[in-house]
Amino acid sequence: MLRQEEISNVIDAQWTEFLKEDSGFEREILHQIPVVQSFATIITGIRRAGKSTLLLQILREKYETAVYLHFDDIRLAAFETGDFVRLHSEIVKRGVKVVFFDEIQFINGWELYVNQLLREKYTVFVTGSNATMSSAEMGTHLTGRHLSVELFPFSYTEYIHFLKKENNTEAIEKYLQTGGIPEFVKTGVSRILNTLIDDILWRDIAVRHAVRDIASLRQLTVFLLTNISSMFSASKLAGMFGIKSPSTLLEYFSYLKEACLFDFVPLFSESLKVQARNPKKVYTMDLGLYSQNAISTSENSGRRMENLVFLKLRRSYKDIFYFQAKGECDFVVLEKNTVTQAIQVCWNITDENFQREYNGLTEAMQRFNLAYGQIVTLNQSDKFEENGRTVELVPASDFLTK
Repeated sequence: MLRQEEISNVIDAQWTEFLKEDSGFEREILHQIPVVQSFATIITGIRRAGKSTLLLQILREKYETAVYLHFDDIRLAAFETGDFVRLHSEIVKRGVKVVFFDEIQFINGWELYVNQLLREKYTVFVTGSNATMSSAEMGTHLTGRHLSVELFPFSYTEYIHFLKKENNTEAIEKYLQTGGIPEFVKTGVSRILNTLIDDILWRDIAVRHAVRDIASLRQLTVFLLTNISSMFSASKLAGMFGIKSPSTLLEYFSYLKEACLFDFVPLFSESLKVQARNPKKVYTMDLGLYSQNAISTSENSGRRMENLVFLKLRRSYKDIFYFQAKGECDFVVLEKNTVTQAIQVCWNITDENFQREYNGLTEAMQRFNLAYGQIVTLNQSDKFEENGRTVELVPASDFLTK
């Protein structure tokens, strides 16, 4: 329990420090942040993606002042649900109708308090990791009165603009190694990404979900990082890392997805049962995490490239699948119950692999009646027209900057 004076002092101290911060590099998503009266704007995403900096950019872009409170502060360690009464008195006293809450999900009952603020016509912004602010939870407590935005690490276009690099093959290869966690892009200190993994596994997963076997969870995480762009199933992994039950593995996969470490792409099928029983492909949400934490003796350039294309698609689309018939197509995109894109990824097209990549893509195009398909490569360009369909080889530098 905290006294109102203590809460007031923390607000003042944090506000002073908040305003001292550099607004940093303007994020592409800044002008897409929804602000609707009586709705809370929820900004989620992986730790260290820059959510707090984005709040500062929103403040300086849209408002003259606000109440800002970051709950991941040792001075607020004793904050309890009942302290929201004193916090509210402090906010009312300041006469400000815009509120920014950073990492408020640490406090039980935060959703009820945000609901109260919305009823009183406050404009509310909240940030947090997906692990602690899932859509299901917000839907239950905020009763549809929230608009969610997902903040990713720097995209490739943000990366080259931030570092003032030319859009070329060299920049693509560097980004495949570096990824987009802002602090790592700025400093190159690998420990940042090592620590990030530990923070997520411990704070966002182990503590929240009462996972006791951290060693097995960490081994599973490293295994998935090492095998990005590969297919797997819980039943085939059962018994590895001391995790005997497929159901436990499925729980761990869901925790890792919620925490924005990984995403899992299913086989395309109209049947949810078919999707569920077939292997999924795993992708990391930042390629720097792969570079700094995977155990691999090779560059795995093709896997990195496929993961990079996935991240580009994931920023714009929720329903992404792989397609499999006689061959395989890496990605098909579903929009409003219709497949609108088919995309193949290959580091370098050669005489040996061309027919495999081409046939896998055209099978998907035929299945979904698509007139156009792409094979994303490192730096090759070409176009093939057959039976009224066009297949284009597209350099990654073009695909990523469209």
